[in-house]
Amino acid sequence: MRKLLIGATALSCFLAAAANAAAIPYPDSGTYNTHTYTFTAAGSGDLVGYFVDGGAAGYENQVGVLINGVFSPAGFGLDNHASAVGDSFNFGHVDSGDVLTFVLHNLSTDGYAYSNPALNVAYDYPGETNHNHVYSTVYAGGDPALTGVPAGIYVAFEDLAFPGSDYNYNDESFVFTNTHVEPASVPEPTSWALMLGGFGMVGGALRSRRKATVSFA
Repeated sequence: MRKLLIGATALSCFLAAAANAAAIPYPDSGTYNTHTYTFTAAGSGDLVGYFVDGGAAGYENQVGVLINGVFSPAGFGLDNHASAVGDSFNFGHVDSGDVLTFVLHNLSTDGYAYSNPALNVAYDYPGETNHNHVYSTVYAGGDPALTGVPAGIYVAFEDLAFPGSDYNYNDESFVFTNTHVEPASVPEPTSWALMLGGFGMVGGALRSRRKATVSFA
């Protein structure tokens, strides 16, 4: 009976994690993210973004990037109302160490929110300054729910103006390759890896218990 309960609990955890895997969610949804980030190019080459989720946002958004303060000539792409998980957009060539500022173009309001809080004065309510509109973490790759999305830096935007926001940071989310972020985050483990590890621990514990029972019989 106890074995069945352990198995059912592990399966329940696995299903719950798999259901939420695609979101790589902001862990404090509903609370303002006080962490700000500095993004730079990890090496010389193309900067590519991969669509993760649009969070069922009411606003229609696209993403672009400033490279050393200048808009990439590639423009904006990966519309949150039209893109599928794994869709990609090449933002053009970057050189190692280039400063990257990700930009959300809110097509519904024709506003621009930036990963640099100092640039968000015009996006938020009058008198509001230096608000952070992104959440970021390292994505280790391999999540079966994110088919076509490689390892990289996960960036998710909040598209509602502050302070009247829901602070869920999931209205337009991507994984960018060839990108470095400070402060660096702990790599986001895949749900499958966690669950397989959990099943392995459960199986190991049961085998150990059986061996112990035989030894002391």
